[in-house]
Amino acid sequence: MFNTLLVDDERLARAELRRLLSPYPQISIQAEASTAEQALELMQQQAFDLVFLDIQMPGLSGLQLAPQLQPHCHFVFCTAFEHYALDAFELNALDYLLKPVAPERLERTIQKLEQQHSSGQQQSYLPEQHGILLKFGEISRIKRLNEIQRFESIGNHTAVYCEDGKSFLHSSLSKVEMRLNPQQFFKVSRSDIVRIDAISQIEPGLAAGTMIVVLKDGSAVEVSRRQVQQLKQLFNAWG
Repeated sequence: MFNTLLVDDERLARAELRRLLSPYPQISIQAEASTAEQALELMQQQAFDLVFLDIQMPGLSGLQLAPQLQPHCHFVFCTAFEHYALDAFELNALDYLLKPVAPERLERTIQKLEQQHSSGQQQSYLPEQHGILLKFGEISRIKRLNEIQRFESIGNHTAVYCEDGKSFLHSSLSKVEMRLNPQQFFKVSRSDIVRIDAISQIEPGLAAGTMIVVLKDGSAVEVSRRQVQQLKQLFNAWG
């Protein structure tokens, strides 16, 4: 059984998708949302296995919502615009459906869902080439995970740092951490996660027992006392 969430700002579109999914007993529609923000609130209250996402919505778009979905959650884009297909698959979407959704096309999506679920292809950690849609000023760019140097907790959001500057994810640092491979990223403190191969040097911190990592872009991030020993072990091949 796949607990499913429908996200579309058009009520009739949600109703049509619900009708098309009704022949599939393995699809259990648990909730609907008319905005990405409402979907995020629902995901804080319960877990979903599958999300059908519209792309163009007021506020956050479906492309911006996708990277913030719960770990292990499959998602399918449903949109009237074909030109978003490349972005969708770069964000690791299960499938991309054009409106009006054809029943035979939806059937192939359900088959793909079951095949992927049974074969365990859904990864616990995001791959290095996973694309994340980030906004820099008025420009939105897809940045690969291997291009990101640092994640920083700022309130209920997470700041993302890369060569294009600073952007934000509408997700907590703890949720981001769940999808990051610890072989590639290291949590230096409660508020910061840095990319391991972005660390260029390590220096003593201002407070006793702390350290500072200096990243390749010249930025300095403090390492908490509790993480200092783990950081030393990370770069000590001889134990």
